[in-house]
Amino acid sequence: MATERSNPYGAFNYLVSLGDKNNDQEEVFGGFSDVSGLGMEVNYSEYRNGNEKFNTVRKIPNTYKQDDVTLKRGLVGSLKLYAWLKTVADGAYTPTNVTITLLDEGRQTVATWVLRDAQPKKWTGPTLAAKGGGEVAMEEFVLVHEGIEYK
Repeated sequence: MATERSNPYGAFNYLVSLGDKNNDQEEVFGGFSDVSGLGMEVNYSEYRNGNEKFNTVRKIPNTYKQDDVTLKRGLVGSLKLYAWLKTVADGAYTPTNVTITLLDEGRQTVATWVLRDAQPKKWTGPTLAAKGGGEVAMEEFVLVHEGIEYK
């Protein structure tokens, strides 16, 4: 649970874990350098009665949509995330819960986001360039989900 404090939490101390929907076991897939796209947006309909006192429309909330979540990490040789995407591309329906946990300086949980029924959407492999630099080969993994819980 997030605790209010005067200093903001660092964005560098977090864990990513994938849960098994059938038995709630989670496997930590730490080592991601970036997690982005934690968000949702509410859509509004505009409505106005003909006898409204003010000449403006009301904004009435209706549906909402979830942003895609992007995970980035250095290429480490694990094929589990790619295999999950391949399974979905081959026609399987394999939603799972993904938990993103923000930790404080003492490695205690301060905030948790759970992506409900997440599925892989896109994998992007590393950019390979022979310029002799010290860059890390990075892969990117995009997830869609059906809801986000913020704890």
